[in-house]
Amino acid sequence: MTVDSVIDLLISRGLIDESQRGDYIVAAHESGKDITFAVEEMGIIQRDQLFQLVAQDIGGEYYDLSEFEPEEVVLRSVPAGTAKLYQAMPIQFLEGGLQVAIANPLDPQNLEELGFSLNQQIIPAVAPPEQIAELIQRCYYGGGDAADGGPGPGAGESDALASIRAEVAALSEDDLEEESNSAPIIRYVDLVLFQAIKEKASDIHFEPFEDDFKIRYRVDGALYEMAPPPQHLKQAITSRIKVMSGLNIAETRIPQDGRITQEVNGQPIDMRVSCMPTVFGESVVLRVLDRSNVNLDLEALNLQPHIYEYVIDAIHKPNGIFICTGPTGAGKTTTLYACLRKINTEDSKLLTAEDPVEYDIDGIMQVPVQESIGMSFAKVLRAFLRQDPDRILVGEMRDLETAQIAIQASLTGHLVLSTLHTNDSPGAVTRLIDMGCEPFMVSATLEGILGQRLLRRICPDCKVAYKPTAAVLAQLGLSQADIGANEFYTGQGCDACNDTGYRGRQGLFELLDMSNAIRELIAQRAATVVIKKKAEELGMKTLREDGIRNIFEGITTIEEVLKYT
Repeated sequence: MTVDSVIDLLISRGLIDESQRGDYIVAAHESGKDITFAVEEMGIIQRDQLFQLVAQDIGGEYYDLSEFEPEEVVLRSVPAGTAKLYQAMPIQFLEGGLQVAIANPLDPQNLEELGFSLNQQIIPAVAPPEQIAELIQRCYYGGGDAADGGPGPGAGESDALASIRAEVAALSEDDLEEESNSAPIIRYVDLVLFQAIKEKASDIHFEPFEDDFKIRYRVDGALYEMAPPPQHLKQAITSRIKVMSGLNIAETRIPQDGRITQEVNGQPIDMRVSCMPTVFGESVVLRVLDRSNVNLDLEALNLQPHIYEYVIDAIHKPNGIFICTGPTGAGKTTTLYACLRKINTEDSKLLTAEDPVEYDIDGIMQVPVQESIGMSFAKVLRAFLRQDPDRILVGEMRDLETAQIAIQASLTGHLVLSTLHTNDSPGAVTRLIDMGCEPFMVSATLEGILGQRLLRRICPDCKVAYKPTAAVLAQLGLSQADIGANEFYTGQGCDACNDTGYRGRQGLFELLDMSNAIRELIAQRAATVVIKKKAEELGMKTLREDGIRNIFEGITTIEEVLKYT
């Protein structure tokens, strides 16, 4: 159950005042607990009484499922994947339909989609979410952890997804628009999305070709292909995704962008949707924004102590510009969000201009940039300065106008956080000057530049030591003397990492400290190589050096460091 829906219910029953709504929502989020536990801790209502209240509200029954054993025929009425996706446990068949205990019974859309996908009339019931999750795990997955068991990304698919694939394959080619709203297509798309989220995929690609229709997941930066659906159903599947994201289903000639929001296992998942016409149909890419899978705490980034302290000092300054730089997918936005979370206090007003807004953060005014209607970064930034902000995040400094307004904002007492696409941190200085910014202005306003990359971590389950060849060491610029007693590790490949040898990702960081010597070089329009050389003399550790440190600590491999630095 969501925080908002429970608070609304408590207000409607007179247990709390409407005026207290915001305070209780903030307190519930800050507790970090499930809302059903949070309201009990706050002394509003006992947990079991809350469940009974919810049951009264939806006209259903409240069950304690701790000793419940469902009948086999009832279990078979809901496929395992659907039960897991909706956190729905079938209880019994009643005269009016199938009674189901669902973790979020206050969401009518959830109930409607479940009923539609099962082609059943659903009679909702209420039960503690942890009991529902435990029952689903025990009854459908034999007590094991379904999220950890089974094949890895791209290696195969769940039994539920395989069975629905067979059902989808039996559909005809006639009336594809009707098929896009048929129960098998809905269940198939839902389970594709569920499996991608289970595998911690960052992107899901639906790709039409002349002879097949591919579905690929991007996990830890690498793409994995899953078993494809029948090629003739590509239009029905694409149409279903467009319906879910509120796009024009009839328009197939121009690119479209949308968004899907749904709960999976009680966690809110946002997906940015991009449709693009190709020769053989529409290519659809979903960017998965799983808030439960992204830790927006600065401490979680594993920054070196001196870099962490410098960043903390920079983002607490009253004015200036702090820049994160690196290629697309390097984690720049995550780093800046973590910085915002650190300085998001009651006595500070924070505004962000993003294209698009990726994660919603309580207490921060976030504005989506829309170039198509004239809402550019520069225009939003100008408006920000009339909103009395203390700190501003600009998603990206793409042009001279945006950069100049950011500089003016910093000179008039605002802290500005932003990103640039450059290969390293010294390159960000040259990029700003090449845009047309005055060197003395850049020198005066910059407070720090953090260059970063994301590379894959060695899978801990199949990590082994090995001896690299002299040729490979030479590529890293290392000699036998540099290595000393350090060991090198690699991943052999196992079921846990889908035989890739990697699981999870780690950041590499390079901090350009804005010392007086560096500021002087910037004011003199010094070349990037000159600034970089001076920074290294003053103690800057490059991305390559940070990569070598991660190799020696057994976090990543030589191949990953060579690939990304």
